[in-house]
Amino acid sequence: MKGHEDLRVWQKAMDLVISIYRLTKSFPKSELYGLTSQMQRAAVSVPSNIAEGHALKQTQAYCRHLAIAGGSLAELQTQLQIADRLGYLGPEFKPVLEDAREVGRMLAGLRRSLQL
Repeated sequence: MKGHEDLRVWQKAMDLVISIYRLTKSFPKSELYGLTSQMQRAAVSVPSNIAEGHALKQTQAYCRHLAIAGGSLAELQTQLQIADRLGYLGPEFKPVLEDAREVGRMLAGLRRSLQL
């Protein structure tokens, strides 16, 4: 079995983290401990849970961590939409939202492949 760094879903999730940090950099200072922090933590949770689950080398535990990663991803997608509705984001957030959807599809595919 390869390391988690070799997984495309982990790589894409890491790219998503960087995108979220870049997006939230321009948020109002009043959101520093609110939406900015929540979005960054949700984004970081996705690749972190993929890596942790992979390291456990146990399919059931891995699937559980992938499910947690999926939950964090859904949280992040919701927060992106909230930030957009608040006017914190320009059109540059749309590709980031699509990247999040792609990570979600990849997570779902990996979970399905492990449950066979």
